Amino acid sequence: MPEFMPIKLVLEDGTVFKGKSFGYHKAVAGEVVFNTAMTGYPESLTDPSYEGQILVSTYPLVGNYGVPKDDKENGISKFYESDQIHVSGFVISDYSTDYSHWNAQGSLGDWLKQNEIPGIFGIDTRALTKMLREKGTMLGKIETDEEQIDFYDPNKENLVAKVSTKEKITYGNGKHKIVLVDTGGKYNIIRCLLKRDTTITLVPWDYDFNNDDFDGIMLANGPGDPQMCETTIQNISKALKGNKPIFGICLGNQLMGTAAGGSTHKLKYGHRAHNHPVIKVGTGTCYITSQNHGFVLDTDSLSNEWEPLFVNINDETNEGIRHKTKPFFSTQFHPEASSGPTDTEFLFDDFVDLIKKSKGDK
Repeated sequence: MPEFMPIKLVLEDGTVFKGKSFGYHKAVAGEVVFNTAMTGYPESLTDPSYEGQILVSTYPLVGNYGVPKDDKENGISKFYESDQIHVSGFVISDYSTDYSHWNAQGSLGDWLKQNEIPGIFGIDTRALTKMLREKGTMLGKIETDEEQIDFYDPNKENLVAKVSTKEKITYGNGKHKIVLVDTGGKYNIIRCLLKRDTTITLVPWDYDFNNDDFDGIMLANGPGDPQMCETTIQNISKALKGNKPIFGICLGNQLMGTAAGGSTHKLKYGHRAHNHPVIKVGTGTCYITSQNHGFVLDTDSLSNEWEPLFVNINDETNEGIRHKTKPFFSTQFHPEASSGPTDTEFLFDDFVDLIKKSKGDK
């Protein structure tokens, strides 16, 4: 067994968790959040929605299947959700130094070191998670014996501007033209759209796409407070006056709702897991969904032109909306999953069907 240097997690209330360093040995600060998924750490760590956050995995054993190769397909990473790690730090209970997987190219610890992301293990993540559930999401910092750091609140920054593309990028050569507003979207949104005969134009978060040539608009997920995206909200408001189909995911749900006149608020500790049950309103159908968000849309704040599409069974928060007469809908959960259950990927088919209907295609 290799020797691991001491490192600690300090919460804003003064609580200290002492552990061992298995990633890049440095101090970082951010917002401490937890994810209850059993698998999927390569996807989670590269999810732009975690920008500025220190991620806690509640599953006790992490690292046992290493990290995948960074192969490319259709111009994007085949196995990761972006081109870089977005978490500020990674906190786990037990780190597996041995890994085994058909697609593994190296260990989790080495990958974190290569990307200069600290990792800490050997702490009681169950106790930490209970604390975050009872007190709510807290600021925290990972410190070494050699380096201390101040607390940092990422929600005071426009995190979307940090993770969004800086230029237009085109993917695919399909029949249906999609504008994908990049507020920090996961690559699997692109993969799911490309499977459905589309040409995707990825545009920056503050780009006014309304005068472009497109058949439908995709609003991606992303990090932070939706109120920071004022320019995006203004552009969506213009689009809502038209009739081109619009599909929003996660932050896209909040931005669409805000553009429609609604409001949002921050959850006590957010939804981050693969096992959140949501029910489709007006049906008895329940879906198990993958989620990663700290803010939520207030359904009651919307006008009577809109209605809830999905509701979270655990806490009855909004999980999606739709317009009553126009082809606009959204989900707070991730139908593209990756990682997570794929039960709701059919929503991409629904989106393309709305585009076909809008275009008069048979």
